[in-house]
Amino acid sequence: MDELQIQEKVIDLLKTVFDPEIPVNIYDLGLIYRIELSDDHTELSVDMTLTAPNCPAADFIVEDVRQKLETIEQLKKVDVNLVFEPEWDKDMMSEEAKLELGML
Repeated sequence: MDELQIQEKVIDLLKTVFDPEIPVNIYDLGLIYRIELSDDHTELSVDMTLTAPNCPAADFIVEDVRQKLETIEQLKKVDVNLVFEPEWDKDMMSEEAKLELGML
């Protein structure tokens, strides 16, 4: 797989991860801040946040992301970094997510 194919696979997998309290995937919620692949395409680093720093499902969501991304055969290492800067707000959501949540 080339870099673009891996990036697409990463995004597809991230779209299968949901906050248990919100019926929209974390990618469309805008919770993914950075997806970075190493030059040799074997190491992936993802920066993500949560809708609230005290989210009770934080550990579950981060572990779900890690487990799903580790299924990409070409990757030897996956780092999922939980960050809170910048602070998430609803403007980071995709149009589809806003529509799904009745915000449009």
